[in-house]
Amino acid sequence: MAGLLRRAAAMAAPIGFVSVVASPAHAAANEINTADTAWMIVATALVLMMTIPGLALFYSGMVRKKNVLATMAQSLAAVTLISILWVAFGYSLCFVGDGPWIGTLDRWFLAGMTLDSVNPAAKTIPEALFMLYQMTFAIITVALVAGSVADRMRFSAYLLFSVAWFIFVYIPLAHWVWGGGFLNSMGVLDFAGGLVVHLSAGTGGLVAAKVMGRRHGYGTENLSPFDLSLAVMGTGLLWVGWFGFNGGSAGAANSRAVMAIIATHLAACAGALTWGAIEWSTRRKPSVLGMISGAVAGLGTITPASGFVAPWHGIVIGIIAGAVCYWACTWLKHRFDYDDSLDVFGVHGIGGLTGTLLGGVFATSAIGGTAGLLEGHPQQLLIQFYGVAVTFVWSAGVSFILLKLVGLFVPLRVSREHELEGLDISQHGEALQ
Repeated sequence: MAGLLRRAAAMAAPIGFVSVVASPAHAAANEINTADTAWMIVATALVLMMTIPGLALFYSGMVRKKNVLATMAQSLAAVTLISILWVAFGYSLCFVGDGPWIGTLDRWFLAGMTLDSVNPAAKTIPEALFMLYQMTFAIITVALVAGSVADRMRFSAYLLFSVAWFIFVYIPLAHWVWGGGFLNSMGVLDFAGGLVVHLSAGTGGLVAAKVMGRRHGYGTENLSPFDLSLAVMGTGLLWVGWFGFNGGSAGAANSRAVMAIIATHLAACAGALTWGAIEWSTRRKPSVLGMISGAVAGLGTITPASGFVAPWHGIVIGIIAGAVCYWACTWLKHRFDYDDSLDVFGVHGIGGLTGTLLGGVFATSAIGGTAGLLEGHPQQLLIQFYGVAVTFVWSAGVSFILLKLVGLFVPLRVSREHELEGLDISQHGEALQ
């Protein structure tokens, strides 16, 4: 018996040695941190929740009853379409390779990704988890654009435009800012998506709203929301999900993630209070729609700065967000006479722009490693201006071209009859009873 055991041990030893050597990323396994991995799994789920059901409820609660299902369908379509495209080539082009303009296709359909492999941008979690977390950002960015053209965009045109916009707007911007591209190399600060998510989506939505024209009855008929209670529930899901959106962008379960979450929550509170106070003083009543809009404005505006500023900066940024985004959704919108159905540009576009610039003002080296204007580094504000300009011009120009190209294949807008009938029936053959 002893001889058999010795022979078995001798046979097992080389087998075990070979299995360790053959592992393609064994060294990387020692870098993966279980606490970071657990937190990032939770953060990924929270960000996915922001689109479905969060954004779906938020948007559908602000349209008319005849368009509720169609609005939800756009968020659902973004989840399904972008998820597959992200795995196919989106992740690789954004985060694999450090070229100034675009990544590589080395991870085409996740080729070469192992259980233990890591991405240089997140060295303490599995690469597969980093890929999945970044997927949720791509999803919600594409879904956000739909709010500007709610009530009137043909579903087939929305699908084509979403695919094209993801490829030609989102992927380049994500690589430029987060994937080692030229904006990243210049030192542009965007912790969780002020440029990549909010300004790009808001600008794309603004262009789409101008190209497609106003809704029938805009300015002359009652286009009030069907059910604001849905929008309030959606706001709550977005608010909680934003903890994963901004806190997860730290890439680890650490103090920076906590600081980002605190700043995020305080900015949302300050934004809601500010918007409500402005309405109270000018219209004598603070509306529910205004307060939830202010909360989302605060959330979007703090996003690019959240990992670089102190918690009390979140309050200041939230107050500025509530005031500036209110101005954009009222005076600016009426001045330039565009029908941004759900104020994507006014809240997300202007919020992302404002927050990116304020990040250059309030950035604190003790938190994010970069000093801003108030710490004696005014150059950072100039760098932020450059990032804003590049993002706005790229998103606006490419969005316009893509809309025109899509319009060559399918009509962008439903017919007048179908719009009056409602997109639920005309596009999906269903309706709320």
